[in-house]
Amino acid sequence: MSEKIKKLDAFSLTPRDINSQVKEYAGKYNKIIIDNPNAMHYLLAGVVNDVEIEINGSVGYFAGTMCDGPKIKITENAGWFVGDNLTDGEVIVEGSAGDGAGQGIYGGTVVVRKSVGSRTGEIMKNGTIIIGGNSGFMTGIFMMGGRIIILGDVGEDLAESIIRGEIYVKGNISSLGYNAKIVQPTAENLDEIKKLLTKYNFSLSEDEYCEFKKIVPESKRPFYGH
Repeated sequence: MSEKIKKLDAFSLTPRDINSQVKEYAGKYNKIIIDNPNAMHYLLAGVVNDVEIEINGSVGYFAGTMCDGPKIKITENAGWFVGDNLTDGEVIVEGSAGDGAGQGIYGGTVVVRKSVGSRTGEIMKNGTIIIGGNSGFMTGIFMMGGRIIILGDVGEDLAESIIRGEIYVKGNISSLGYNAKIVQPTAENLDEIKKLLTKYNFSLSEDEYCEFKKIVPESKRPFYGH
């Protein structure tokens, strides 16, 4: 089937207008391109179609929140909570993002090629988050499942009160949070990371893969005794 592309100019539209049009066109086109997003908040909220969406520019808070299925690409930066509560699909940010990237996701993949703010992956249940740069304090707080991969450094209290899931950090770790511990990644772990990073066009040497630390929960019942 030939690719059907729909272009939208967001310059004179509200976020409600854009989201309504995207949902209307998502079942009719393979790809939607949005120009002039003007860093608006709440763009692409609740999209549930298997459609490719490209935003040419920066977005504000909660871009791609509560989506199930689309492949979203943001060519510049994103504000707080990009990819919030994603259940399936992809949200890729070519620049940087604010706090709470991938907050609460149930599945799918959130990729930020540069650095992010604090509380990345907060209360995430499943899925994958990849950060190409640094991540701020309390990354992975109350994490309940899934996987976070960080190629840069991480701020204080990494994996604070983690319940389940795993975090891989290539750079420096300022400090660990409650119930977090560092273990050695297995060969299988590193192979999975390599496949994921290669898929999303991150290029690392074999020696660099050996720099990853794995962070997991110290206890399965951290709040109810051992």
